[in-house]
Amino acid sequence: MSVGDKWPQAQETYVIRVSAQDAGKPLGLEVYSPTFNLADYVDGRRADGYFGDELYAKNEPFETTFTLSGAGGTVLERRFSLNREHTWESLFSGGLGAGTYTLKVTSKGNGKNSFALRVAEPFRLETSDFSVNARSTDAEPLLAARVNVTADWVGQTLNLLNYDVDGPLEAELWAEQPGGRRVNLTPSENGKTATDAFRITPDLVGEWRLYIRVLGTTKQYSNAIRFSFRRGDQPITGSVGGFEVPGGVKIANQLLVDVVDPQGRPIPGASYQLVGDAVVRPVLPPGYLPVSGTLIQGTGNIVSSTEIRYQPGFTKIRFVARPPQGQLLIEAVAVFAGQRIPLTGVPFQVGGQTLATPATVPLAPGEYPVTPTAVPGSSVTPPAAGRVTDSGTERVTIEYRPLVDLTLITSPDVLNLCDVTQLTAVAKTEFPYRLTGKVNLNLPAGWSTDYPLDVTGEFGQGAPLRLKVPVRVCRSDTAEAVLDPAGLRTTGQARVRNPGGANVTRTVQGGARASLNKSVDAAAQGQGYVVTLVFTVDSTLENVRLIDPLPAAGAQPAVRGPLQVQGPSLANLNPRLDGDAIVLTRVIPGTYTLTYTLFSDQPGDRVVTAPDLSW
Repeated sequence: MSVGDKWPQAQETYVIRVSAQDAGKPLGLEVYSPTFNLADYVDGRRADGYFGDELYAKNEPFETTFTLSGAGGTVLERRFSLNREHTWESLFSGGLGAGTYTLKVTSKGNGKNSFALRVAEPFRLETSDFSVNARSTDAEPLLAARVNVTADWVGQTLNLLNYDVDGPLEAELWAEQPGGRRVNLTPSENGKTATDAFRITPDLVGEWRLYIRVLGTTKQYSNAIRFSFRRGDQPITGSVGGFEVPGGVKIANQLLVDVVDPQGRPIPGASYQLVGDAVVRPVLPPGYLPVSGTLIQGTGNIVSSTEIRYQPGFTKIRFVARPPQGQLLIEAVAVFAGQRIPLTGVPFQVGGQTLATPATVPLAPGEYPVTPTAVPGSSVTPPAAGRVTDSGTERVTIEYRPLVDLTLITSPDVLNLCDVTQLTAVAKTEFPYRLTGKVNLNLPAGWSTDYPLDVTGEFGQGAPLRLKVPVRVCRSDTAEAVLDPAGLRTTGQARVRNPGGANVTRTVQGGARASLNKSVDAAAQGQGYVVTLVFTVDSTLENVRLIDPLPAAGAQPAVRGPLQVQGPSLANLNPRLDGDAIVLTRVIPGTYTLTYTLFSDQPGDRVVTAPDLSW
């Protein structure tokens, strides 16, 4: 009960503890007869169903306020004034976040207002100091409170205090100790406090129950008494509350409020707040954003997504809120020669999930590292963490760089002059996604083919891009393969065997001896052949003839290019051509080298002719 003026305790205070495991469970905070009933005690007489409301000053206002608050502020505040009935009201039926909440009941006016409180399991109403109204109409004892004495109290003192019983003829008080043993308590005198002290021993550990019963010798219809609990001089709490609704009484006002997410699931830690008898607002966990408010049943109007005004009665309200959420769009690309090729189905991890690209992941705001998986035949660097903002979409791109090989094979790589070899250029990778490229062959001078020197297509793991070209090789040199657009380059060589050569030696009267050696090589740039004649003599000779016939046959006659001669400086060289002979006017002992370019359409194995000497 709550007493107005001239009562030492200005307000009733009750504590409700909500553990983490019980957060969100229906509190079921209900009150019976919160309104002052003017018909309860009229002109000194008790009405039927007397509950204990008493007004000592006629025609004056009386008001009782119930306020439930927690760490986040006021959860509800309802004011009840005068009427002529006892009603059963729902104060707060929803769930609360974990924490400690305080229910305060304050009355203003010259009188006392009796009420009954209860909460749903597993919650308790706890207090160290409270007022109770014992009525002479109640034949049974009133269970006022339960106090749990724990083992750590052994050796300490439990003090049970009562105030303003008005003496032993008005009421009896007792405690039922663990095991059911009754211990009478001292009734206090009018306006005074009585204290009963108990030294706690192990057999007193457990639940104590505190009772009061109005005696037949009472001079009052009801008696307001205050109880207090102390361990030594420190306040301790006991459990109070719990009532049975009198038969035939229906709940007068009930407000059912759901606070759910857009999928209709209750939001952990969410609750609601009542402002007077007309306004309800959601209480959302940190970061949650309101979406809508709906009046499902009852009368009222929707002010906003966070406020609904309603008229007392049976009312159902639903608030919808959402957690702050954004999106992370994660994609993968292959960076290949400046191209960015989208990749699908590449696994990655983000926010404890394993997904595959491309994926749009809903996440709460914050920074999220994206962990890529290795892809064969490529290198990858983890991208910068994605930063998610509410209602925003952040893009994170995983870049894979394919590892590509380019080879050029010449087979055979040693061949006769102007024979045909096969060049095979191969672009390959272990990267499992297809890449597009172009393989080009660059041939040196003296190498020729009638086949295309490039191919364009896709290649990937197990599927190389291959270019095969037969090439006629008329000189030793190096070809080049190029992979575009990557710009990869590699080379392949082919060596041409020399076409051949011939030797001749002559000895004449007088002992003069001379020899001639002839060799033929492919000319640079594939333009004909280089013929080298090496003439050695051990005596001075006149009009030496080096006979070097040109190759016959062919579509075009063979042509001898300009002649170059190197030899001893005192010799009178001045070579001249006389048919197939090269005439040297006068030679002295030594070695002479003559070179010229031979132009012929004959293959290399047919351009070598046998030389001869005469003088």
